[in-house]
Amino acid sequence: MRPLASLQVHSFSRVRQPPVERRVRVLQTSATLDRNGHAFAPFAIDVRFGSDWHENDIVGCAYTGSGELYVKRGDTYRPASYLLGKYDAAVPGVCEAAPPRT
Repeated sequence: MRPLASLQVHSFSRVRQPPVERRVRVLQTSATLDRNGHAFAPFAIDVRFGSDWHENDIVGCAYTGSGELYVKRGDTYRPASYLLGKYDAAVPGVCEAAPPRT
């Protein structure tokens, strides 16, 4: 797959222009387990337009065992290929922490 930045073109239109810069933040230093027992780490991508940074432009999670990435759209999580124009259905249960054990 090509990087997200290579798919964006600078041109004159009403569509939001691509950011000048992006940065990724890992939101937790330790992995969290989902309901199926798989470990994931949440992340956020911030973007910069001019001199202003906009936090949490894209949020999602990365599964540490498989390397799968999911991004949040609305209230659901979809595979990261969704950002590249591939329509993938929402995946229930991913990026959601399991309830604490009692």
